[in-house]
Amino acid sequence: MTGNNQRENDVSDTGFSPEQIDTSIPHPARMYDYFLGGMDNYEVDREAAERVLGHAPFIRPTAQGNRGFHHRAVRTVVDRGIRQIIDIGTGIPTSPNTHEVARGVAADTRVAYVDNDPIVATYAGAKLTNSGNASFVLADLREPEAILDHPTTKQLIDFEQPVALMLVAVLHFVRDDEGPGEIIRTLTSRLPEGSCLILSHITADFDGGEALEQAAEVYKNSTAQLIMRSREELMPFFEGFELLEPGLVRPPLWRPDGPVPQGEELLLHHGYAGVGVKGGA
Repeated sequence: MTGNNQRENDVSDTGFSPEQIDTSIPHPARMYDYFLGGMDNYEVDREAAERVLGHAPFIRPTAQGNRGFHHRAVRTVVDRGIRQIIDIGTGIPTSPNTHEVARGVAADTRVAYVDNDPIVATYAGAKLTNSGNASFVLADLREPEAILDHPTTKQLIDFEQPVALMLVAVLHFVRDDEGPGEIIRTLTSRLPEGSCLILSHITADFDGGEALEQAAEVYKNSTAQLIMRSREELMPFFEGFELLEPGLVRPPLWRPDGPVPQGEELLLHHGYAGVGVKGGA
C-alpha cells in the first residue's frame, strides 16, 4: 500500500480500447448516464432508456436522487475521517464522481474503482487520468476475493485502517442465487472497526412492482437483469454495521442538504439508501 505516495496518473491498464466498445446493444452503465443527463451514451442506449422511462418514468428522478445520496454519503464518511474508499459497480464515472467529491473534503483520499465491464474500464481510463491516488480494478462483484486481493486494491487500500465500501445502485443486478448477502459478508470481513458500508438499491415497495417489472424486462432484453428487493430483504445486508441516522430510507431523505421532495414528488423515488458503520457509530 503506497498511500499518499501513489504515483500520479495511476489508472490500471485495462487492456481495452474505445474501439472495442459495442454500440450495437444498450448498456446499463450508459443508460444510467443518460438518466443522469450525461453525454457518455449512444442512440441504442437512449432508445432503451426511453423504453424504460415509458414504463417507469420515475426511473430518472430515482437515478438522480440516488446520485445525490452518493455524493452526500461520500462527504459524510470522509468527514468521519475515512481516507480510503472502494467503489464497486462504479459505472461510467460521471463527474463529479467519488474521488472528486471525497477530495472536496480531504485531498488525500484514495479511491479504488471497481467494475466488471470493459466499457466502464475504458471510460474510467480516460476520465481518471491525472487524478492521482485513484485507480480502476476490472473485476466482478460476484468474485469478492478477487477484488480484495487485486494488486491495485492492495496498492491503494490499507485494510488496517477504516475503509468505506460503496455498493451504490449495483446489488440490484445480482440475483438471489448469486448470493448477494455472502458477497457483502466476504467484502466486509476484512474491513476494520470504524469502516463504513454505503449501499443503495432499487425497490418495488412503492408501486406494487408492475411498472418496475416492465422496466426490468427492458434491462433483461438488453444487457442486465434488474432485481427488486424490499426493505426487509435489504436490512440483513447491514449485518455487523450500525446504521447512521436516518437509517435505511429513500435516497433524497438521507441527510438532505437542500430542499426535500414532498408528497407526489417523493413518490417518484423508488429506492432505499443507507450508510452503516462497522463496530458501532
